[in-house]
Amino acid sequence: MPSRKFADGEVVRGRWPGSSLYYEVEVLSHDSNSQLYSVKYKDGTELELKESDIKPLTSFRQRKSGSTSSSPSRRRGSRSRSRSRSPGRPPKGSRPSVSASHQADIKEAKKEARKEMLEIKLTPLVLKPFGNSISRYNGEPEHIERNDVPHKNAQEKFPLSQESCYIPTQYSLHPRREEVKLKEIDSKEEKIVTKGSTSLRTFEVTATQQKDLEFGGVPGVFLITLGLPAFLFLLLLMCKQEEPSLLNFPPPLPALYDLWETRIFGAYLLWFFLQALLYLLPIGKVVEGTPLTDGRRLKYRLNGFYAFILTSALVGASFFWDVELYYVYSHFLQCAFAATVFSVVLSVYLYARALKAPRDELSPASSGNAVYDFFIGRELNPRIGTFDLKYFCELRPGLIGWVVINLVMLLAEMKLQDRTVPSLAMILVNSFQLLYVVDALWNEEALLTTMDIIHDGFGFMLAFGDLVWVPFIYSFQAFYLVSHPNELSWPMASLIIALKLCGFVIFRCANSQKNAFRKNPTDPKLAHLKTIHTATGKSLLVSGWWGFVRHPNYLGDLIMALAWSLPCGFNHILPYFYVIYFTILLVHREARDEHHCRKKYGLAWEKYCQRVPYRIFPYIY
Repeated sequence: MPSRKFADGEVVRGRWPGSSLYYEVEVLSHDSNSQLYSVKYKDGTELELKESDIKPLTSFRQRKSGSTSSSPSRRRGSRSRSRSRSPGRPPKGSRPSVSASHQADIKEAKKEARKEMLEIKLTPLVLKPFGNSISRYNGEPEHIERNDVPHKNAQEKFPLSQESCYIPTQYSLHPRREEVKLKEIDSKEEKIVTKGSTSLRTFEVTATQQKDLEFGGVPGVFLITLGLPAFLFLLLLMCKQEEPSLLNFPPPLPALYDLWETRIFGAYLLWFFLQALLYLLPIGKVVEGTPLTDGRRLKYRLNGFYAFILTSALVGASFFWDVELYYVYSHFLQCAFAATVFSVVLSVYLYARALKAPRDELSPASSGNAVYDFFIGRELNPRIGTFDLKYFCELRPGLIGWVVINLVMLLAEMKLQDRTVPSLAMILVNSFQLLYVVDALWNEEALLTTMDIIHDGFGFMLAFGDLVWVPFIYSFQAFYLVSHPNELSWPMASLIIALKLCGFVIFRCANSQKNAFRKNPTDPKLAHLKTIHTATGKSLLVSGWWGFVRHPNYLGDLIMALAWSLPCGFNHILPYFYVIYFTILLVHREARDEHHCRKKYGLAWEKYCQRVPYRIFPYIY
C-alpha cells in the first residue's frame, strides 16, 4: 500500500483548482484507492486534491507588503526602482512634493494595511533560490535570511503573521514599490550609519536559533561537571568502609597525590588504545547511520562483539601469564581517577577541535555558550579520518571495561573472603550484567538511532559517562559485595532470576520491534502493528510493545536494574543507588524524548499520546 504524506487533521497549504494560489486547508481524510485527500478551506469549502497540489507549511515563506493594489504598472519596475530612500536623502527634483496632511494619510493607511492579509503576486518566470533558510516540521517557524535588500550591507528581519499568504519556494515575490520603505522593527536590531550628510538604516537578522537549554542551563551543567567526579569518589569511598552509614559521612578523604599513579594512568592509556586498535580491525559489516543535515550518511563498522571476544581471550590469557588482576581492586580509586583525568583531557580536545568545525557538523544540542557546549558537546560526529570518537567510546572502553571490572571483583571476593568459589550473589550480578553487555554489543547497530548519536554532541557529558561512570558505577554492586558479602538462598535467587528475565524480555523485544520497524516499515512480519502517520513521512507505532507504554525499553531496563541490586541484600541503600540514579536518568531522558518528538511530529504526536497515555510505567501517567 502506497504511503501517504499528510496526516488527518494536519494544517497544510492546498492549491485552489485552476489557479496557482495556495490557501491554508485542513486535511480531513485520505482515499487509499484514488490517492486523493479531502481537505477543508477556511471558508468551509471541502474539495478533493491530489498530493501534488498540497504543500506543507514549511514549503512556503512570507514577505511583508502593505499594498492592496494589483495594478500591473506598479509591479513592472526594476528592483532598483523599488528601493526606499534614507531619511536624510533629499528627494529627486522630478518627484512632486507631498503635503504634510497627505503624508499623514499615507502613514495611517500603511498602518492599517499591515493588519490586513498581504497581497502577493506569483511570478514563476523569475526563479531565484532562497538562501540560508532553517525550517522545522509541522508549521513551526521558518527562519529566512534575505539578501535582496536596498543596500548591499543591509539585512532585514520581518515579523511573520499567521494571516500572511505563502507561496512555494520556487516562486519569487515582487512587492509594491510603496512598501519597500521599512519601518523600525526592533531597536536592538537597527543600526543608523551616518556617512557625511547621508544616513542609512541597516537591519541585522538574528540567525541564532533560540534553544531550550537542558540540564538546568549553564549553571546546571557547570554544577554537574564539577559534582559528578566528586560524587563518584564519595560513593566509592563509602563503599570501602566496613560499616557504611550516613553517620560516617563524609568518609576519610585521600590526598590528591594518593589518587595519582603514573603507572596506572599508563595502564589505562594502554587499555584505551587497545580497544581503539580492535575497533580499526577490518572485521564486521559496515552500515550507514541516519542522514545528517546535509544529506550525508556516515559509515560505521560493527565489530564491537568481535572486540569483546578478543578482549576476553586476552583476559583469559592473563591467567596463564600470572597477571595479578587483584591489583585493579586494590587500586580502584586510582584507576577511577586516571579515567577521570583522561575524560577531562579528551573533553578539552573535543571542544577545541569543534571550534573549527563547519556549522553543518555541529550538534543540534549545542548553544554557542562555552560552558554548556563543553558539557553537552559542540561537534556532533568528531572523527579522526574514519575513526569516529563518539561511536567508539559509547560501547568499547567503558562497556567492555565494566565486564572486566566485574570479573576482578569476583576474584577479589574469593581472595578476601577465602572462598574456593564465588558467592551466589556475586555470580548473579556478574551473569546479569554480562548478558546486558553482550546483548548491547550483539545489537550494536541499534546504537546508531539513539539520541546520543543523532542529537547530542560529544563533550564532557558523554566522555565522562562512557569512560568513567559506566565502568566504575555500573559495577558498584560487585564492588559492594567484595567487602559486604550477602548469602543468598536459592528460592530468593530464583525469584531474582525470574525478575531479570522478565525485564530482559521486555527490553529486548521492544528494542527489536522498534529497530525492525525503522529498517523496513513495510515488512510483512509487522503488518499486524497499528501506526499513526506523521507529516515527516514516518509512522508511530501504537500497538505491540509500543502500544503498552511509550517507552517499554526503559521499563525493561529499570526491571533489570532492580534485579542487579537485589542480590546485595537489604542491609544498606548503597547497592540500590544505581536503581535510584537510573530511574532519574530514564525519567529525564523520557522528558527529552517527549520534547523532541512533540516538536518533530506535531499533531501526530498529540494523537499518539492519546492512544498511548502511559510513559514508562503502565497505569502511571
